[in-house]
Amino acid sequence: MDELKKLRKSLKLTQKEASDIVGVPLRTYASYERTESKADPLKLERIKEILSHHQVACKDTIRDSVILILGGTGNLGHVLARHCLDKGAKEIRILSRDEKKQSLMREELNDPRLKFFIGDVRDINTINDTFKGVDYVFDAAAIKQVSSGEFYPMEAIRTNIIGTNNVITASMSHRVKKALFFSTDKAVYPINAVGMSFAEMEKNVVARSRQALEDEPTLCILRSPCIITTPSSVYNIFQQQAKEGKPVTITDPTFTRFLMKEEQFLSMVDYAILSAERGDLFTCRCPAYSIRDLARAVLAKYKSPSKLEITGARDGEKSFETLISSEERVHSIDIGEITCIKSDNRDLNYKKYFTEGHKNPIEEAYTSENARRADLSTL
Repeated sequence: MDELKKLRKSLKLTQKEASDIVGVPLRTYASYERTESKADPLKLERIKEILSHHQVACKDTIRDSVILILGGTGNLGHVLARHCLDKGAKEIRILSRDEKKQSLMREELNDPRLKFFIGDVRDINTINDTFKGVDYVFDAAAIKQVSSGEFYPMEAIRTNIIGTNNVITASMSHRVKKALFFSTDKAVYPINAVGMSFAEMEKNVVARSRQALEDEPTLCILRSPCIITTPSSVYNIFQQQAKEGKPVTITDPTFTRFLMKEEQFLSMVDYAILSAERGDLFTCRCPAYSIRDLARAVLAKYKSPSKLEITGARDGEKSFETLISSEERVHSIDIGEITCIKSDNRDLNYKKYFTEGHKNPIEEAYTSENARRADLSTL
């Protein structure tokens, strides 16, 4: 712990400040080191890395910065825009292809720092100019609904894969500082078109990061489930049905899902802006719930007489969600509630792929089946 203490004191940080920055109590980490089983050396290196690169001023990285949010009129875009406004961003550019949603968002947030642009990530010519002078890019433009992807898989490919690649190219050309790409748990062991397109998007972000030059931007990925407070979440659907006295429709009562709150998501965003290295993938170890338990909690909250109605699983729907695959856990680093999955930076030396393996133990995937259960009484 002497090395960490020295580093912390050189940065003039208290133990609590240093713990908040790295997302794990340093006191706890010291106790790990005193045990026979040494703390994970990768985690120690990661903590040292974060503290070494951190300056206290980084807490306000977004302040006075120019932010570009692609797909900014969607649910995620609203969350990110409000967060950047609260953090004191100098200018927030919202790019989307829906002028009606832009008009509604302009009226709702009513802030002169918001600038709206019509464009489509599928066509780099319509987005390229919006990157001029931008510090940070948030790419939230995506086809997310499973049903849309099942009927129109090529649309998911055009937006989630080709569109993301256009955003990477524009970010590189304009030398932004960092670009954050938002993914979903559907990308892990994908069984539907949307999940497959997100999985390919993640692979491409890592591949382009590997090829980047020193002065080119940091590209990273944030993988998360649906934020429970967004209008399209199952929680809000259940709330509306309960308030109106309609049957609360559930596909299968045994299905489980992750519960991510907005503050958890935004903590992950802030952490990535401060600490991400090229090709890093961040996710948050959220608690989980069963669909039946969530529906019952909503009925109890509103004292609703509504009954539960089981509709059956939809095509392409999973019985549970996975945030970290078994294979990813082998080279992931847990820091607080956030997990960082380091990018695979091997070159095309085929020995490393086909004749030289590794002896890391296989670990259990992190799923909504084995995650801790959420306290639904606090919703």
